[in-house]
Amino acid sequence: MFEIKDKIYWVGYKDWELKRFHGDEYSTHRGSSYNSYLIKDEKLALVDTVWTPYHEGFVEDLDRLFGLDKIDLIVINHCEVDHAGSLSYLLEKIPDTPIYCTKKGSEMMKKHFHKDWNFQVVKTGDSVNLGQYKLVFVEAPMLHWPDTMMTYVQGANLLLSNDPFGQHYVSPRYFNDQVDQGELYYEALKYYANIITPFNKLVLAKIKEVKSLNLPIDMIAPSHGIIWRDNPLQIIEKYEQWASNYHEGSVTILYDTMWGATKKMALAMARGLENKGVPAKVINTAKYDKNDIITEVFRSKGIIAGSSTINNGVLSSMAAVLEIIKGLKFKQKVAASFGSYGWSGESPKIIEEWLRESGFEIIQESKKINWDPTADELRECVAYGEAFGEKIKALVIPEQAVKA
Repeated sequence: MFEIKDKIYWVGYKDWELKRFHGDEYSTHRGSSYNSYLIKDEKLALVDTVWTPYHEGFVEDLDRLFGLDKIDLIVINHCEVDHAGSLSYLLEKIPDTPIYCTKKGSEMMKKHFHKDWNFQVVKTGDSVNLGQYKLVFVEAPMLHWPDTMMTYVQGANLLLSNDPFGQHYVSPRYFNDQVDQGELYYEALKYYANIITPFNKLVLAKIKEVKSLNLPIDMIAPSHGIIWRDNPLQIIEKYEQWASNYHEGSVTILYDTMWGATKKMALAMARGLENKGVPAKVINTAKYDKNDIITEVFRSKGIIAGSSTINNGVLSSMAAVLEIIKGLKFKQKVAASFGSYGWSGESPKIIEEWLRESGFEIIQESKKINWDPTADELRECVAYGEAFGEKIKALVIPEQAVKA
């Protein structure tokens, strides 16, 4: 338990050992936390719970510190089990406690837990008086599930945002001004790139709506990671940037290789990009964390993706990354493809078509080399990178002029 504001407590769980999340879909190099909050006013309100494996300790701590029978209501901002997973065990102890959630949340919890609990369905603008404080609900569908909402604590100027504005990042500290800023922002960016990206338009619309409510915000407390108390609006400003087809003017070269030929091509193309003053990062998709790869793609204006040809197709690590990229629906990014081959050579065209279907603009013909590249062929790869770099600069410089 930790008091984050007067009468408002963090009562979550810090998971130092967590390394994978969403099954095996998301890497959590710095662990994570499941942030639950309890407001001890004239009425006691619990906002969200913790992930199912930690339900017993969570409920026992609530009982020891506050008394379960004193909890008047529960708010579930989002029913995914890392937030609502302790409900079944908790409601065995206090079965009739009202649960405030969206309409979609009540429907989804019935499917998750197979219980018809005391659901109190709310929509944007609905509120509950606790005494000194009032809870005001703001629906946020598809950020990042259909049931998601945020809870604003009026009187405390506190936004309990659930998944938006969070990070998979655990620390002995609680607030953004107490932790390494580079780590914090990387994890926030990684979270956005891998989870929130498909909903960019909804993010911008929701931020506009929240701003129109003119709610004073002194603190933003998400459901994972660090709480924003020092200039909390900075993370909202970042979300506005990230939702606006964000890039840093760089290029990421993704490749996988069997015997090194495609790697040689990738490194030569990177030299060409650097010759034109375009920052380039070279990533072997078989040896790099897939979520960190996506974060680099998110930061890039363009990607060049390559693979050796195997069985008339692409190597499996490249196929997996391309599938993730397709689902994230990146906008206003450009691409090209390349690869080495022995006798059939289909991989560059397969990659090109995959990228086109994923929404990338293909700005250069694919490049393929038979067997191991010669010195002359590597010079061609350098020239290929230079040409791609010139096109990136032609795209980025006008954007920078507009922003200036």
